[in-house]
Amino acid sequence: MRVSEAMTSVVATVGPGHTLREAARLMAERRVGAAVVVDPDQPGYGIFTERDLLISIGRGEDPDREIVADHLSSDLTFAAADWSLERAAEAMIAGGFRHLVVVDGGELAGIISMRDIVRAWVTDGAACELPGWRRESVNAS
Repeated sequence: MRVSEAMTSVVATVGPGHTLREAARLMAERRVGAAVVVDPDQPGYGIFTERDLLISIGRGEDPDREIVADHLSSDLTFAAADWSLERAAEAMIAGGFRHLVVVDGGELAGIISMRDIVRAWVTDGAACELPGWRRESVNAS
């Protein structure tokens, strides 16, 4: 299965000048764990995740004063839409993150999360091929 089949193509986006609270509100409304940061004055993309918000709040920073630009990740690993899900999962594990921005021809095509990958594998039945995994174990109490 390919990234294009599991990714979310309607991406939550924020600007670098949005406050952390504004970003969090948008992410909560969309029920997503990350937003792509688009800055019309800068090339490329950044990403702001729930982990970035958690770190800031844990430091005691004010989410109404802190802005996304000061908390985003801009040194990203991008995925191509034609990557396999295995390749995307390997990139996430190697980089220690749970989301990949997907680009196609340099343009934003979507975002894929570890949850998207797991969902695709379970739906596709691929998880049944993993050693020790049993379909009935999903419904076990």
